[in-house]
Amino acid sequence: MTVLDIIGAPQIAALIVLAQRGLEELYSARNTRALLTQGASEVGREFYPVVAATHLAWIASLFFLIPSGAPVVWPLIAYYLALQVARYWVIASLGRFWTHRIITLPGAPISCNGPYRYLSHPNYAVTIIETFVLPLAFGAVALAVIMTALWWTVLASKIRLEDGALALRRSVDA
Repeated sequence: MTVLDIIGAPQIAALIVLAQRGLEELYSARNTRALLTQGASEVGREFYPVVAATHLAWIASLFFLIPSGAPVVWPLIAYYLALQVARYWVIASLGRFWTHRIITLPGAPISCNGPYRYLSHPNYAVTIIETFVLPLAFGAVALAVIMTALWWTVLASKIRLEDGALALRRSVDA
């Protein structure tokens, strides 16, 4: 058994996604600390481990459940990369307010910029699509369906928490 028998395109993709999300977590943690220092509060703190575990499970499933020799569907890889542009458009649109957690700062503006002009939760739309597309890029249809269904369920709960926090802010601002 050689390294090539263990590490193939799916594993490399998983490692790249892990590194990308790790860098995002550093940015998120910095923003979270700054917002909390300014008087923000966290909503749904007890739910955050479920979100983090789901995300890590998706990345781990890419690494461990897709064979290293799986065929690569290059148009889907290109589509996934285009989704990353959308992901960073979301992050740039929120700027210092972007976090992985639900952090709300009284008096802070509610974003209507960038993709938020079109969708209430564009980051979650990107997450759902990429969760489906990346496993498909390696022919892992069942994994794409299962992990997308899991993410859909987790994000539906997170969206309810987030919408509740935003509703409270809107009612105070009104």
